[in-house]
Amino acid sequence: MSTKTTIALLSGGLDSATATALAVEAGQKVIGLSFDYGQRHKKELTAAQELAKHLNLFEHHVIGVNLATWGGSSLTDLQQQVPDKGIQNGIIPNTYVPGRNTVFIAIGLSLAEARSAEKLVLGINAMDYSGYPDCRPDYLHAYQKLANLASKNGREGAGTRLWAPLINWSKLQIVQEALRLKIPINRTWSCYKGEEQPCGVCDSCRIRNEALINSGREDLCSY
Repeated sequence: MSTKTTIALLSGGLDSATATALAVEAGQKVIGLSFDYGQRHKKELTAAQELAKHLNLFEHHVIGVNLATWGGSSLTDLQQQVPDKGIQNGIIPNTYVPGRNTVFIAIGLSLAEARSAEKLVLGINAMDYSGYPDCRPDYLHAYQKLANLASKNGREGAGTRLWAPLINWSKLQIVQEALRLKIPINRTWSCYKGEEQPCGVCDSCRIRNEALINSGREDLCSY
């Protein structure tokens, strides 16, 4: 049997690296797809390129989709401040980028259909963030229905499956799995602020650091 192909949305962060590594471990021929969307933390793209090499991906594409043209998020609008006071329950923070995952998944599905890929693996996670609308299970289920209707292969009954293995995992579980998979965590990039070194206080850094401490790997924390 020929090796099946998986497209992996690889941001350069810990979650997407772990999801991608799970696809590699499963014996899939994995093609990485990363996006330069005008994010302030462009260092994640350098991390994505390094991870693609480390994971020995079959291909790795970096696509420009400039969502910063209209802003709407502190990640794409330098006039907005990245929050650093910690997560507030029930409040979606301004780090949410309007339509980001909807756009990224659509492009990923285009590549998947062109490469006859069985799966599109996503590192989205609903448990540790402030309820981003495009990281929730109901969003993923609805998008799968759309994907099946929107493509030739879907209409023929062989559509690409959206696979989000981490969607209901805690950040601690993700860190533990990353350690098991021997992902170079120190080469992933999670910080939102786009500075030379991780800030250690944005929501992404806080959540990552807490999980690393709880896993006994404080040496990998960002301060």
